[in-house]
Amino acid sequence: MIKTLGRHFRESIKSLGRNAWMTVASVSAVTVTLILVGTFLVIMMNLNNFANSIEDDVQIKVLVDVTASPQDQSKLKEEIQNVNDVKSVQFSSKKQELNNLISSLGEEGKTWRLFKQNNPLSDAFVVKAKDPHNTPQIAQKIEKFNNAYKVTYKKEDVKNLFKSLTIARNIGIGLVIGLIFTAMFLISNTIKITIFARRREIEIMKLVGATNSFIRWPFFLEGLLLGVFGSLIPIALIISIYNALYAWALPKVQGSFVELLPFSPFVFQVSGILLFIGALIGVWGSLMSVRKFLKV
Repeated sequence: MIKTLGRHFRESIKSLGRNAWMTVASVSAVTVTLILVGTFLVIMMNLNNFANSIEDDVQIKVLVDVTASPQDQSKLKEEIQNVNDVKSVQFSSKKQELNNLISSLGEEGKTWRLFKQNNPLSDAFVVKAKDPHNTPQIAQKIEKFNNAYKVTYKKEDVKNLFKSLTIARNIGIGLVIGLIFTAMFLISNTIKITIFARRREIEIMKLVGATNSFIRWPFFLEGLLLGVFGSLIPIALIISIYNALYAWALPKVQGSFVELLPFSPFVFQVSGILLFIGALIGVWGSLMSVRKFLKV
């Protein structure tokens, strides 16, 4: 078995050497494609991380009726906690609400300091959902509870946010898939030309009793090598460029929710994905190409 596999490996290497220009063309096609795929992967995975940070920040504010007693507030909190998909419920006193309002308004917030002695705001519960997409449904349920004076969650902003993030993710996934299939098509055609030049050899091997798998293996390994070789340069570029970008961006965005994914293990995950995609492209292209020539 090992001897046969070694023979197939040597045959695939010889074939790559005999068809040097086609090999260069195939590897170049995979390289260019994977550079684009890698770039989109880095962008999409960081965008997804950014989107998750924004989604985690989505919250519902439940204003408590001013006539509610401490017991009523406790009952309301318990009712909110029992709503399906509620992740957390935090109490915010009207004093905290006023301080938050003053801080958020900056210089304009100074005028609100006059209300510290006679605070017009209400106590509130800050609610977060396990799945931020369920925020509207949770808000609708809480609105029906007694002593829930008002429920707010920036309805239109949340709706537009989720819609925009979904569109961005779908576009990115579509582009990546399109690029992968383009590379598969290019490699398939390249290997098809190689196989066409050796069609007589394949016919003779079939006639003397060689099995389909015996004939297929060298082409399988040839496609695998083309895909792997084509992924090496994209992996090196992604590692070096992302390392420089991460070092440059880290001190500028540290502490904010707009953060790049950590260099490690992120770049190694992307490298593994690119290596896998490269190998998959090569193998799929070779198998699709050799199949029709095995029907002798």
